[in-house]
Amino acid sequence: MKAPWSFARFLPLAGRLIARGRLPTLLFAVASKSASQGNRLGKLKDDLRLLQALCLAYWRGEYRSISPKALISVVAGLMYFLSPVDAIPDFLPLFGMIDDIAVLAWLMKVLDDELNAFRAWRKRQLPEKLAVVERLPDTPEQLHLQGPKKR
Repeated sequence: MKAPWSFARFLPLAGRLIARGRLPTLLFAVASKSASQGNRLGKLKDDLRLLQALCLAYWRGEYRSISPKALISVVAGLMYFLSPVDAIPDFLPLFGMIDDIAVLAWLMKVLDDELNAFRAWRKRQLPEKLAVVERLPDTPEQLHLQGPKKR
């Protein structure tokens, strides 16, 4: 399935963001925007939480069973969600979130196998471990201090 035309420009940006260790900053911004949208996101809010949990588990070195291409796509999707200027600018009332929702729904469908593998991994973890792995600290700096686990 072909990527939405407006999504493709975020792929190289996502690769650079990961390479530069800026994933924690992105995750904080996504959490902030998601919280500010209230119930407007519907089921998408659960999808965003799953994508954030995947990125946090990857960042902390706990989950590495995702292909680099899939990880870049997840990060690009989160960047698209954050971008106020995309196919339909977010500042347009009622319409601004439509393209964000469409891109994230497309991403969830395309990465279904990868996301199902992550869901299965989560089910095998103790709840206490997941609470630590998936917890977003109070500030991005704290997440940077915790850093990725060295393997």
